[in-house]
Amino acid sequence: MRKISGFLLLIVVMVAGIMLSGARNTPAQGVGKIERLDPALDALIPPGAKIEKLAGDLGFVEGPVWVHSSKPGFLIFSDIPANVIRKWTPDGKISVFLDKTGFTGTDPDAADAGYQLDAGHGMVTLLGSNGITLDKQGRVTYCQHGDHGIVRVEKDGKRTTLADKYEGKRLNSPNDLVYKSDGSLYFTDPPYGLRKGGDDPKKELPFEGVYRWSNGKLQLLTKQFKAPNGIAFSPDEKILYIDDSASRTYWRFDVQPDGTIANGKLLIDMDKSKEQGVPDGMRIDKKGNIYGAGPGGVWVITPEGKHLGTITPPEDPANLAWGDADGKTLYFTARTGLYRLRTNAVGIRP
Repeated sequence: MRKISGFLLLIVVMVAGIMLSGARNTPAQGVGKIERLDPALDALIPPGAKIEKLAGDLGFVEGPVWVHSSKPGFLIFSDIPANVIRKWTPDGKISVFLDKTGFTGTDPDAADAGYQLDAGHGMVTLLGSNGITLDKQGRVTYCQHGDHGIVRVEKDGKRTTLADKYEGKRLNSPNDLVYKSDGSLYFTDPPYGLRKGGDDPKKELPFEGVYRWSNGKLQLLTKQFKAPNGIAFSPDEKILYIDDSASRTYWRFDVQPDGTIANGKLLIDMDKSKEQGVPDGMRIDKKGNIYGAGPGGVWVITPEGKHLGTITPPEDPANLAWGDADGKTLYFTARTGLYRLRTNAVGIRP
């Protein structure tokens, strides 16, 4: 009996070894999928990585950022139709972190914002906040659709409007934003928060801009895009990445000593993809790789513009953030759901 048991044990070990050796070539057993186009992706996202769903049945979620001022930290993100910023904690609980974050009025029907968007389960009104980030002091700063501005939350809870007009004309609907280490703030301003988009009669600016805010002054950096959306710096802050939802492209610009940008170059053209989806939020890891929403999911792109693979949650991702204590977890806001993925890469976060 001992010989038979030993033989059976050997068979079990061999089968287990075969299963483990083949695991690298099998899809992750979580939700969604990860498409690997280049072996280099394995160094960033391990072959066994799983996309996990953390929450669902939300409105239309956007703009996540990890708050690490307290341990173990937590994620905040915009729920645009609900006009709130929500908080997710590692124990799985979701609560309201801030209310009236996009529109501070009392009558949503009277607001100039409220572009109707099909989120896959009906029509929603986009009155709320969108992109969120933190400054060097840890203060929450976010984009408003309904009030067309950029707001910073002070340590005492007071909300300060940093910008809502350019040369006396109201901004369209600030979408995403990123701080530079010198304290200046860069943000995109597409027309998505307006009721009729770029054709809205109440649209005051004749273009869709990318701006730099510094010491109370607002500076237009470029107006070459029809729908500038995601925005992020390279690790050394010498390059500013901007994507354009309208043309489904990602661009890179050289950051000048005075904070302006120049020498815009196409990084990658996603318009050839047959998948649904457009460029949206993006994040960068410490080696300079870009993780950006696009057709079919989140594209992982090298600084040279090579597409290594695509992370595809069950819902179209809108934005993402690096989180957890080690900065190795990617959190995704995707339509009505919140997702995450553990990686080998270490992300740049505010």
